[in-house]
Amino acid sequence: MTARGGAMPPTVWAIAFGIFAQGTSELMLAGLLPGMASDLGVTIPQAGLLISAFALGMVVGAPALAVLSLRWPRKLALLAFLAAFTVSHILSALTDSYGLLFVMRFLGAFAYAGFWAVGGSAAMALAGEERRGRAMSIVTGGLTVATVLGLPAGTWIGQRLGWRGAFWMVAALCLIAAIVIVTVVPGLRPGQPTSVRSELRGLHQPRLWLSYAMTAASKAALLGTFCYLGTMLIEIAGLDAGWVPAVLLGYGLGALVGIAMGGGFADRYPRATLGVGFTGLLVASLLIALAARHAGAVTVLVVLLGMVGFGVSPALNSRVLALAPDAPTLAVSGTVSSFNLGIALGPWLGGLALTAGYDYSAIPAIGAAIAGLALLLWVGDLALGSWTRSLRLGIKQHAASRLPEDAAPRRVTDATGTAES
Repeated sequence: MTARGGAMPPTVWAIAFGIFAQGTSELMLAGLLPGMASDLGVTIPQAGLLISAFALGMVVGAPALAVLSLRWPRKLALLAFLAAFTVSHILSALTDSYGLLFVMRFLGAFAYAGFWAVGGSAAMALAGEERRGRAMSIVTGGLTVATVLGLPAGTWIGQRLGWRGAFWMVAALCLIAAIVIVTVVPGLRPGQPTSVRSELRGLHQPRLWLSYAMTAASKAALLGTFCYLGTMLIEIAGLDAGWVPAVLLGYGLGALVGIAMGGGFADRYPRATLGVGFTGLLVASLLIALAARHAGAVTVLVVLLGMVGFGVSPALNSRVLALAPDAPTLAVSGTVSSFNLGIALGPWLGGLALTAGYDYSAIPAIGAAIAGLALLLWVGDLALGSWTRSLRLGIKQHAASRLPEDAAPRRVTDATGTAES
């Protein structure tokens, strides 16, 4: 049932809680890299690849599981993916092998991607066309709350009980999420399930792929800096490790403000939201690179980083259904893949910089450069959108001019002077 009035359906909030439970795991290793590297006998860049492994699992899993579950009842799909994710984290907490942990991170994320794709498309369908941005701000807000509360809590638990304790915490949250979904979410069987072929046809939109590229670039810029933030503060700025969870909490609070503001602006000013967000991401990343040796300045700047980095997420998520209305499931899964491709690229590029001998201050500088790329892609999207609208108007006017005079549609001029049929 589509939402009416001001309140979102409980199902949207239940999906957001599932995202929160699983999203806590996605980036919690950012605060645990030194301890994990020592315990597993690997370097910090190698430990950072466990974050990339998770992201790559989501890149592959989102489209694959979106196709596989296209005709499944939504509730069954959500519970199946959540169960697989929980099992992967129990096994991760029990292993001493870096290789097995890497595989579990990939497989757990593979299942989480399916949850994202199914949950995101279901939430937007329930919210209705006019409130997709708000619905996705709530669903994406589950990840933001995981950043605000879960990630610092996971870091704190990991510092006291070991990184395995953080994995057990995530598994427990997922069990609670399963109970919530069983209780709140209806069967949600697709009323008119589309075929894979029709969904694939719906992806033939150049601006959709530009949107995916903007998503990947912006998240690479954001997460490359974030994933090495704790280590940068300890190694470069000399911050005591005990303060790292507090800095991560500041980042998460900024992200929470950004996602709340971005959800409202996404429905009213989607293009402007992206332009402002990408510009802010570029500036914040550059300032962090310049102030990397000053813990106080970085602590303030990461709040801004979280705000602008997450502020664009609702617009990036909701615009795909407007660009590809005939591919409601695969379009959302493409955004999930793009988001996590950026998460995979960010730490990987940061690891390359460290391996090449650069210090941690180079990582936010790389983020600023990638944010600049996202801004250029946004300009290209504006130009392509303007050209497409002009082309469609020209075709419509040409078709109207070829009709007999008595058969031509009446033309009405609106307040802006644009002729409409």
